Amino acid sequence: MNKLFAALLALLASGAALAQMTEGEVRKIDKDNGKITIKHGEIKNLDMPPMSMVFKAEPAGLLDKVQVGDKVRFRAEKVGGTYTVTAIEK
Repeated sequence: MNKLFAALLALLASGAALAQMTEGEVRKIDKDNGKITIKHGEIKNLDMPPMSMVFKAEPAGLLDKVQVGDKVRFRAEKVGGTYTVTAIEK
């Protein structure tokens, strides 16, 4: 029963994470420094208005999924005081 409950919690958490995805457009990719610049809409979980800004990518391999000009959905979080993209999809 505990495994079922844990699986249900994980499913609910993943749904909540998807709900926090923000739309944007990739403006610049800096693979050497693990950073990405995105022009984005409001990021509700960070209480951030629409703007263009540089984010750290964690893991850095996320940068291999996108190119400059791509329309994306992404999740950003504040990790250790740094605004960080933790998920991204075209």
